[in-house]
This record gives sequence, structure tokens and C-alpha cells, in this order.
Amino acid sequence: MQQLPLDLFGHGDAPPPAIGASRLPAPEITANAVAPLSLPQALTPARFTHPRANRAIALGDAQVAYQLRRGRRRSIGFTVGADGLTVSAPHWTTLAQVDAALRDKQGWIVAKLGQARERQQRLESARIDWKEGASVPFLGQPVILLLDPRQSHGRGGAVLDASCAGAAPPGAPPLTLRLGLPRTAAPEQLRDITQAWLMRQARRVFTARLDYFAPQLGVRWQRLTLSSAGTRWGSASADGSIRLNWRLIHLRETVIDYVVVHELAHLREMNHGPRFWQIVESVVPDLALQRGALQGEALPVW
Repeated sequence: MQQLPLDLFGHGDAPPPAIGASRLPAPEITANAVAPLSLPQALTPARFTHPRANRAIALGDAQVAYQLRRGRRRSIGFTVGADGLTVSAPHWTTLAQVDAALRDKQGWIVAKLGQARERQQRLESARIDWKEGASVPFLGQPVILLLDPRQSHGRGGAVLDASCAGAAPPGAPPLTLRLGLPRTAAPEQLRDITQAWLMRQARRVFTARLDYFAPQLGVRWQRLTLSSAGTRWGSASADGSIRLNWRLIHLRETVIDYVVVHELAHLREMNHGPRFWQIVESVVPDLALQRGALQGEALPVW
């Protein structure tokens, strides 16, 4: 069985940049433009510190404390993630060579570190406070959680109600999710019943989109599995099995469609070559836009 994954946050199929004869691994974050800095931010030198930093260097106006790891490899590699910068170098390279490689790519490194910090801040802001009135994204729209102890709403315990805007907190959008829970419900109960409802919606929506796009691509899918992977949006197997991350249900339908088409296209081309992208683009002509939107998303922390 061959399986092709679609990275959750990175450019898994894009060629990485190079530093001379060295090879930089694909970054763990997206290549979105760095947000403009305020005047105080611009005047204050940026500081980036890895929690396991064992080396530090000044890259332009930025002070970067990074983790240096030695290993059996042939080139110097940089990885920028949520923790910061990690440099992987062969045993035989000198510290001077490592510093030279860092300075050679200092613009790229500092930009990626800024993007990683911005993304982490957005992730923190997306963290859900599980109580009545909390907002959860559903198909790109905020949905407000309301406790409704009068009824259980069937086995699922939750129902989407777009008609009760007047009962929502001031300024809330009209979409609300009524949870059949008592006023004394613990945050974990709100979280679990909401997640169960979202996963049911994910299976319903994903199945409908797979059925819609499969004939257009001339393929047949056999089985859908919902994934909770932290680093993959989805994957496809040669036997027609499709795995999709249930958290896609947070995103706009156009972005979901891109991921669905991406995986279905793998049933024709088990690679990321030019023909594969032609197949995807034949159904999703704005794939660059949707791919960029997917890579730039900061989903709620569960």
C-alpha cells in the first residue's frame, strides 16, 4: 500500500533553498509574509531563544539563541519551528563554518523566526476557553456555544441553531451551537460534546465533497477515515482509502475542497510531480490561493 501525505503546516513537496553546497530542510512553518512591525517593535532588536539553546549569534539586528546538534550528515541544515531555530551540522564542521552558514542565510532565518513567533501568538489567541459564550470556528465562521439544559438534542447532545441570535452574548454572530448540558457542566464536557459534533459534521461534509469531486477526476474512493494527526491534513492510499484531518471542518469550504481534490488526485498520480499538480489545477484553478490559505491557518488548540 502506498500512501501520500499532505503536510499540515509545511511545504512538503516544495524544493528547499540551498546554502552553497549545503541543503536546508523544508521549514516547519509557512512562507507567509511577515506582519508589519510597529515603531517600538522596529526600534527594539528582536530576540529569539530556543528552550534548549546551546549557541547564540547576532544576525543583523536580531539576537538568536539556537540549538546546535551534531550528527552523521553531509551538510548543514536549518529548521525553524515553534521552539525556534535548530541547526544540524556534521561532526566535522567547525563553529566558524556554522556561523558563516547562518550569516549567509540570515535574512531567511530571521524572517522565518518572525513568522514562527507570529504563528505561535495566533495559536495562543485561538485557544478556546471552554465555557458558555465561547467561539469555535465551523466552516470558516464563528459558532457560539450555548448551554441548553432543557433537552439533550438526541444522542449527539448538540444542535446547530442559526435562529437564536437573540439568546447569544452581545455582539455574537447568529450561528450558535446548543449543547444539552447543565449550567454546572465542566469545561471538559463542553469540549468533548463540541468535538464530537464537529467530527460528525466533518464526516458528513468530507463524504459529500469526495462524492462530488471523484467523478470529475475519474477516480473512485473506497473508505474515509478521520485523522487527528498533528502534522498532516490528509493522505491517500493506492487502494482508494482517504484519510482527512477532522480539524479541516474549522476551515472555509473552498480550502476543504482543495485538500479533498489533492488527496483524490493522488489516486491517479502517487507523487507531487507536474502532472499531479495539473490534475489538481484542472478542478481547483485557484489552488495557489487555497494552498496559501491552508498553510496560513491557525486552528484552535484542542
